[in-house]
Amino acid sequence: MRLSEAGIKGTDWKALGYGVPEYDREAVRARTMEAPFWIHFGAGNIFRAFQARAVQRLLNEGKLDRGLIVAEGYDYEIIEKINRPHEDLGIAVTLKADGSMEKEIVGSVVESLCLDSAREAEYERLKEIFAKESLQMATFTITEKGYCLSDGTGAFLPDVERDLKQGPEKPASYIGKVASLLYERFLKGAFPIAMVSMDNCSHNGDKLFEAVTAFAEKWQEQGLVENGFLEYVQDKKKVSFPWTMIDKITPRPDQGVEEILAADWGEELHPVITEKNTYAAPFANAEECEYLVIEDDFPNGREALEQGGFIFTDRATVDKVEKMKVCTCLNPLHTALAVFGCLLGYERISEEMKDPQLKKLVEAIGYQEGLPVAADPGILSPKQFIDEVVGKRIPNPFMPDTPWRIATDTSQKLAIRFGETIKAYRKSPDLDVKALEKIPLVFAGWLRYLMGVNDQGETFALSPDPMLRELKPLMAEVSLGETENLSALKPILSEERIFGVNLYDVGLGERVEAYFKEMNAGVGAIRMTLEKYCR
Repeated sequence: MRLSEAGIKGTDWKALGYGVPEYDREAVRARTMEAPFWIHFGAGNIFRAFQARAVQRLLNEGKLDRGLIVAEGYDYEIIEKINRPHEDLGIAVTLKADGSMEKEIVGSVVESLCLDSAREAEYERLKEIFAKESLQMATFTITEKGYCLSDGTGAFLPDVERDLKQGPEKPASYIGKVASLLYERFLKGAFPIAMVSMDNCSHNGDKLFEAVTAFAEKWQEQGLVENGFLEYVQDKKKVSFPWTMIDKITPRPDQGVEEILAADWGEELHPVITEKNTYAAPFANAEECEYLVIEDDFPNGREALEQGGFIFTDRATVDKVEKMKVCTCLNPLHTALAVFGCLLGYERISEEMKDPQLKKLVEAIGYQEGLPVAADPGILSPKQFIDEVVGKRIPNPFMPDTPWRIATDTSQKLAIRFGETIKAYRKSPDLDVKALEKIPLVFAGWLRYLMGVNDQGETFALSPDPMLRELKPLMAEVSLGETENLSALKPILSEERIFGVNLYDVGLGERVEAYFKEMNAGVGAIRMTLEKYCR
């Protein structure tokens, strides 16, 4: 059986446990081609498992009569080898914490394009879409790197530098191409539009605005575009760049899921690995929990997408939701499990939730130490969010996240994921920062992790981290079993770049040292320390 328009006809997919398109897809396609309302950039798994599925829900309920157009600007093989061979149909597989799954054939995407100015026909079609007054929004899941115009030295990337000099005719860089399409919209009537980053990064709308503005400024300064384009981009009544917070885990296509689907479909659902090392498949597997909170700033109006599960609110509330997630209710728990998972030899984050001490640790970090200072956005309950994290999300056996991957760049995360809680305790007249016990335990665990020696006394590879070159020599002075003369710890624990505060100044440095001494006493000492403090 082939995943195609013809292939899905004549089979009772509902009887086989699949959700299906319950609308006239050809009619939806025709209306979308004539009057598109939403184009999305980034044809990856999260789009196919989240946004495309939400639109299908609204189409099935008769609340929308047009579908989605998707454009891929980084890895064209996704369009060529996944979207087009399957006529833009996909299978969304929801992996639930209880081990069950839901399957849905999704047909809400009705056109797919390569964002490539060298492909003249496709690029002209993209210009045509942006010239349509009906277009209300362009959304993006292109990763945080997609908005970067320069390298680590501050120099413009080669394609960006070329595009800035040559103008909007044949851009090669991602944002250069987006800016050129926006320029086409300006030329055809300066119609309003919302440019909506849905990437998982702080204040994502600002990152997109700054990147697009850089092109508009340079092009207008050099006379490469008509006067007024920069003002159009910067006019919030014409072009908005809302903030959003997205939260849904969509791992790469899972072999176990593929095998289950193969029983229904045959062998043509194999994932492909592109030349750019993208793992793509006709199916996308994802967790059941999902949040998309969007600043409600749409100068050309919008459809009632809240009926599909998206949450629309103001900018300040989006910011609170993000802080709730990143600073207290999810990310700190992940980091704690990553550190101790590496030390205790766990291969999956989900397996750690079967460990009584680690489960107690993250529950205490979330409910006892984080919740009292959690940003409460009003539209989501911090406690219910933690309930979902510890009850469904982290224990989900389908989620293949590893401690080693989550431990990447930990030195860059601690100040936000834990330091903000420490600062909030210090500011509160009702809370005592010295009452924090489990957060310092995580810090001590991270120092022990930096030794690169697990609880069995075996060496292991540390995850990539930009500060390892600075930190490893300090921790190399400490040997397993050493509990005295730990002067190497002080320069680390007093470093505000890492923790957001000097831990000695807030009265926690000595506690971290004491925990570290217990964890470093010898083989098995980490487990003994966790048993002592996480009962």
